[in-house]
Amino acid sequence: MTELAFKTAHGIAAVIARGDVSALEATDYFIGRIERHDHEVNAVPVRDFDRAREAAKRADEEKAKGEANGPLHGVPMTIKESYDIEGLPTTWGFPDFEGNIASSDSFSVARYKEAGAVFLGKTNVPVALADFQSYNPIYGTTGNPWDTGRTPGGSSGGSAAALAAGLTGLESGSDIGGSIRNPAHFCGVYGHKPTWMIVPPQGHGLPGQLASPDIAVCGPLARSAEDLRLALDTISGPEPLQSEGWTLTLPKPRHERLSDFRVAIWANDDLAPVDADVEARVKQIGDVLRKAGATVSDTARPSIELPTAHATYVSLLNSVMAASVSEEEREQFAAVASEHEKGDLSPRAVNARSMIMTHAQWLGANNHRESLRYAWRDFFREWDVLICPQTATPAFPHDQSEFAGRTLEVSGERRPYFEQLFWAGFVIASYLPSTVFPTGLSRGGLPIGLQAVSGEYHDHTTIEFARLMAEEIGGFVAPSGFED
Repeated sequence: MTELAFKTAHGIAAVIARGDVSALEATDYFIGRIERHDHEVNAVPVRDFDRAREAAKRADEEKAKGEANGPLHGVPMTIKESYDIEGLPTTWGFPDFEGNIASSDSFSVARYKEAGAVFLGKTNVPVALADFQSYNPIYGTTGNPWDTGRTPGGSSGGSAAALAAGLTGLESGSDIGGSIRNPAHFCGVYGHKPTWMIVPPQGHGLPGQLASPDIAVCGPLARSAEDLRLALDTISGPEPLQSEGWTLTLPKPRHERLSDFRVAIWANDDLAPVDADVEARVKQIGDVLRKAGATVSDTARPSIELPTAHATYVSLLNSVMAASVSEEEREQFAAVASEHEKGDLSPRAVNARSMIMTHAQWLGANNHRESLRYAWRDFFREWDVLICPQTATPAFPHDQSEFAGRTLEVSGERRPYFEQLFWAGFVIASYLPSTVFPTGLSRGGLPIGLQAVSGEYHDHTTIEFARLMAEEIGGFVAPSGFED
């Protein structure tokens, strides 16, 4: 059954439906792969193999009775540690929460189970889901299957690593600063950051977190764009408290052929310079699209002031993160903020001010966010998709030093570690959907994924665009060393 390892979820579901492989056989196969290979990667530290086998047996019994109706019937999958699965710990990497055992399934887990999926366990994260790497004191460090000395990304790093290594059939992560898209790029898989709030986040949180956080989203990772579409259709819909009166109807993809797409290319920016390999790949994709007959522009941009827009994103991001800081930390941020003029948009000034925002100040940032949404709406009336980097470089070596001292080498120059939030942030701040799709390897042999971004609620447009690009340039490629 070695061909199952890197099949899509669609493909695994198909062989189970045909009876070529039973759900139990597929489950045992992926359990075996985790037991053989995960010591190298450490992607799936929370394992639920006994219950997975029982669920797979039930799936086979249902199939025998003609009751196998879900599109993921019998498909083995994993999910990010930050989602609740009844009976398993949800810690977000905090040692204080090792004893936090979920009493029920999260919304997404419940929807995947309704679709027939079988859960093998949960995948690794950084502490507080707050890094471009995935390590914590409970579960240790996750490596990138392409080079285990490098990060798989974060915070859904275990999710992307498990997919790339062929340890699971499907995954779901979450994203507030590129946490779905960054790992997809680093590991060479697909990831979709949905329009805000089309996937209910209930059960993706620590104890007592009931309200939906601003800007954060839940969404799928996979080995194909088709699987992203299937997963998004499975888990999207109104929040439970809204379901009595709201429905969600996402628009169909804008086009069915690459030649019909109008595409804006944004290869680099002085606010957050990217590696030469990444910039060249964005431009190369523009050339591919031109040859395919698409309308392509290298200069089209929305009518927004980028420094102010990025400052708004950082303010909104930090207003979420600041909810858990201590009073002592708050006083330290206030001291730093007092050193800067009110209009100072330097990273240090914006970061400090945003960690101590009043509600009135948050309302001001939220109002500016609304202006950004209108600007992007106007832009995506003229253009179907924007192609841009996700992160400045391919996967970088593990760096577990203090955050304040970290930098990232970009084309031979040391750049601020969190500068790379720029490429993830303008998408998040304006609620835009973005699909990261693999484009091949860098000169150093590491994956490069790029973002396909579109207007709010046009999630199926970016996913379909990624599917069409795979037909043109190829899609997921498995790293070596995980064949057996």
